[in-house]
Amino acid sequence: LLVFTVVIFVLIIVPGFLTLLSAKKTYAQVKITMAALKKQDIEAADKELKKTREALEDTQGKLKLLFILKFIPGPNIYYNDTTHLVKAGFYGLDAADVFVESIKPYADVLGLKGQGSFVGGSAEVRIETAVKTLDKVTPRIDDIAKSLKLAQVEIANISPNDYPGFIAGGKVKTGMTTLRTLSDEGVVFIDEAKPLIKVFPSLLGEPKEKRYLVIFQNDKELRPTGGFITAYAIFRLNKGIVHVDTSEDIYVLDNSISNKEKAPAPILKYLPKVPVLNLRDSNLSPDFQESMKKFREIYADAGRYVDVDGIIAVDTHALVAAMNILGDVTANGKTYTTKIDARCDCPQVIYELEEFAGIRVQFIRSDRKSIIGDLMYAIMNKAFSSSPKQYWGPLVQTMFTEIAQKHVLFSLENKDAQEGLLAVNAAGEIKDFDGDYFHLNEANFGGAKSNLFTDQNVEQDYTISADGAITKTVTVSYKNPHQPSNCNLEKEGSLCLNAPWRDWFRVYVPKGSKLKDSSGSEVKMTTYDELGKTVFEGFLTVRPLGIGRLTLTYTLPFKIAKGSPLPFMIQKQPGTDGDEYKIKVNGKLQQKFILDTDKTLKLNL
Repeated sequence: LLVFTVVIFVLIIVPGFLTLLSAKKTYAQVKITMAALKKQDIEAADKELKKTREALEDTQGKLKLLFILKFIPGPNIYYNDTTHLVKAGFYGLDAADVFVESIKPYADVLGLKGQGSFVGGSAEVRIETAVKTLDKVTPRIDDIAKSLKLAQVEIANISPNDYPGFIAGGKVKTGMTTLRTLSDEGVVFIDEAKPLIKVFPSLLGEPKEKRYLVIFQNDKELRPTGGFITAYAIFRLNKGIVHVDTSEDIYVLDNSISNKEKAPAPILKYLPKVPVLNLRDSNLSPDFQESMKKFREIYADAGRYVDVDGIIAVDTHALVAAMNILGDVTANGKTYTTKIDARCDCPQVIYELEEFAGIRVQFIRSDRKSIIGDLMYAIMNKAFSSSPKQYWGPLVQTMFTEIAQKHVLFSLENKDAQEGLLAVNAAGEIKDFDGDYFHLNEANFGGAKSNLFTDQNVEQDYTISADGAITKTVTVSYKNPHQPSNCNLEKEGSLCLNAPWRDWFRVYVPKGSKLKDSSGSEVKMTTYDELGKTVFEGFLTVRPLGIGRLTLTYTLPFKIAKGSPLPFMIQKQPGTDGDEYKIKVNGKLQQKFILDTDKTLKLNL
């Protein structure tokens, strides 16, 4: 017994204690490294990564002292899992090292903390130099992908089911499950995004100049892909430097098109004074790529047509987000700010943009100035003329957020780039999904900017029958608590902002779903299939100082087995912001959140 005790003490307890201490130090070091990365401090992250590798090597050495556990049934499972985790950690560090090594030369250009290689000359010169060298760096994405795949292989050897729920309250099992999911998703993401990263220098105009058509979508007058198309600009990118060739009102472009086709049914029905399909109304499909196909088709007949390498859509949210970092911006002698304007209880720049847009339902103003392109150019000019460390890092990070929230959308001619954009959810497409699916898509056919004043929330309640059949009740509540604007078109200087929202809505659900009941639509609900989904379509009106409610009850086209989770995807409509969602099961609240991006859930029904 004494010998056995000594053996256990020497071969298991002491090495186990030493391994535990080392693992805790490694974990603490990993947190320091992550903090440096979150602070965008590349130099510090580089140093901390080296320390993390040293700490992990120490843990690996201590773990080898526990080799005897490999031969003991039961404990050998956890010893092997720990070994796989440590190996995965080294592969993860390899990927992180390549990433930091690749990005370090661009620290000053990206506005990150650290000394980059392009500190001399003007901002334009630094950007041009950086873009010229990007094609030497982007191939390293293959090295990152290779390391992440090796880490994925190690993590795949770990079974979360080997960790009983009573250990640490189930946190270990949950953590292992999450780790496998993140590993798998990370590898898929890198694989799908690689084509975009590799052609990135080309998209920035290196070595050949690229030209893009930028359309401004006014999200305060919501349309299917994010907003009414108010203005457009033609931008050229030459080695990363932006040049504006054209900046005009969309009506100027529309007026250069003759022999327009007859307007589709929704336009004829809800905008009866518009008999033809204009370029400004072409974004009727909720799938941005489908809408841009129609946009390109009409644009090709424009007298002011210019061949472009892609289309980029931007809404007011993205402009305000950029100005929140840069501060006040001056364009054409006028200063724009994000300070709240009492005339609309919104940022001053928003009011000025809406005043520029004016009332366009009954007539076209010949004196309209397209400030959109000028304002965007002024924003970029202010960013370029500043110290990179002052603005560029926050601007890059903010724009990634705006893209994730669908306030910036891309439709490029380069197929590899577009595939990469689809992977990073920057293309505004309606996605295929195996499970429950929901997408609410709405259009403001009232001509005013009532989406600026209207709040809405969505509640979804599941009811499960004994045989696993699923019935859903979706309730969309609208509220406009603000006074109406004076929308008398004959009154000089009046600006029609808050008026009835004439809402053409479509609800996209799993294909084969059956509508059982509905209320709130002012027209008879119609059901059809589109984009691989079943669609419930209707129309309602929300007035100033008023409320509205839409309720749909429908059955899903599949059943669920007892104890099985239900995968559920909600896709956000571009241009929307701050909509609250509640998920209930048999009337009991399960989740509540603000839908800022597309969201995938697993529901326990």
